Amino acid sequence: DAEHPDREHRPGISEAILDTLARRGVTSTWFLQGRWVEANPATARRVAAEGHLVGNHSFYHARLPLLTSAGLRTDVRAAETVIREVVGVDPRPWFRCPFGAGARDRRVLGVLAELGYRDVGQDVSLEDWEPRRTGPAIAADALRLVPAVGGPAVVLFHSWPPGTLDALEPVVDGLRKIGATFVRLDELEQYAA
Repeated sequence: DAEHPDREHRPGISEAILDTLARRGVTSTWFLQGRWVEANPATARRVAAEGHLVGNHSFYHARLPLLTSAGLRTDVRAAETVIREVVGVDPRPWFRCPFGAGARDRRVLGVLAELGYRDVGQDVSLEDWEPRRTGPAIAADALRLVPAVGGPAVVLFHSWPPGTLDALEPVVDGLRKIGATFVRLDELEQYAA
């Protein structure tokens, strides 16, 4: 997920993550927050230009159940508009609820469906947003938790924590050693349209 972090962060991490993915030959799925796209247009365009799938992560990164249905429509459409205008792609049908809030809420899911989206959760969350989470700890947890899923796994990472950047190469290399391959969501059978 590419979003404005709610805490101080080091600039350039998103770009370094893209560099790492390119070096390792990995394409992935990026859920872009509208405000992040406005603040980082060149990086947002690079995500799509390098073959990564783009999804919508809302405009304001609010907990969606707290919004009215009209407010939810406004927020999702605002993000879609900026993604289309800046990045040049349609993020539909891919959506990730901020904080996972709304992923089981019938009203939220109904509004998303009305707008042409479906929420995509994750099988593995490494809590990379927590300041205490170091690259080695994130990598160790990923290498333990992803194989335990027992099949295709959607792993949640964020584009701004330093620990994510530090963990990325060891995770990719370690999972490849056990036979894993990396694909975008639209290449996973359970998500393919």
